[in-house]
Amino acid sequence: MPAAPVPDMPYRGRFAPTPSGPLHLGSLVTALASYLAARHAGGAWLLRVDDIDGPRCRPEHADTILRQLDAHGLHWDEAVRYQSHYEGDYQAAFDTLRDQGRCYRCICTRARLAETSQPGVDGPVYAGTCRDTGHARVDSAWRLRVPHQAIALDDRIHGRIERDLARDIGDFVIRRADGRIGYQLASVVDEQQQGITDLVRGADLIGSSLRQKYLMQHFGFAVPGFLHIPVLLDGFGNKLSKQNHATPIHAAAAAQNLIRGLNLLGQAAFAADWHGRVDEILARAVRNWNPALIPRRLGLPA
Repeated sequence: MPAAPVPDMPYRGRFAPTPSGPLHLGSLVTALASYLAARHAGGAWLLRVDDIDGPRCRPEHADTILRQLDAHGLHWDEAVRYQSHYEGDYQAAFDTLRDQGRCYRCICTRARLAETSQPGVDGPVYAGTCRDTGHARVDSAWRLRVPHQAIALDDRIHGRIERDLARDIGDFVIRRADGRIGYQLASVVDEQQQGITDLVRGADLIGSSLRQKYLMQHFGFAVPGFLHIPVLLDGFGNKLSKQNHATPIHAAAAAQNLIRGLNLLGQAAFAADWHGRVDEILARAVRNWNPALIPRRLGLPA
């Protein structure tokens, strides 16, 4: 259920889940951190549903996520933004890059990418296989051509993060072979159109943040502040995720889920068996929000 709009707030944060399944504890921790940062700053907290990847996304999952957030007291400001409603805007941004000669067609398969990509700090780095081939196949992806140039961001937890675009990141996909606009480009358009001033997201998206900052600078968009929280790991050291069949959170245990999330984030010494109301828990957490207390590693017991 949306809260009343918050006018003229300098801070504008957001949470952007992909509706490929319900929220689990890891995604709740990210949503909670984003919410607390926005409310502590006296700002607005927006909700975006990243449903542009049609095959993975289902409307019933989006509805479930909205109900889960509402049950946990994480009420958003303004109308929910669904990426699937803005494909024309993403296409226009892609057309601009293509017309500027900033991108090229890539026909590399996943197997080819696995063979040729180089290991990088934030994941595999494309080897540039199709960069100068001039492929014209219609069923190809499009990659953004990046220069040998430093790109950096200042993170509220990790400090200054710097990479070389060509060496550490590589040319990245901005439109997929199926014609859908890639995540990096769509997100940049979203942040600009929603006026997002601060991004709170998982540390597994540091590479994405650097890619998106480069695109933002190219388009002349304002670049938000960044806070990347550590990814929550399960008892075996794996990322807690939908792909790893993480257990969905339940509305009936909303207070306990919030307390668990706050303790993981190092934010409050709540007793595990304290049964305060959701609004009481969040009010206290907003007042006491301090990102400096977030541990460098978030893990569940084995």
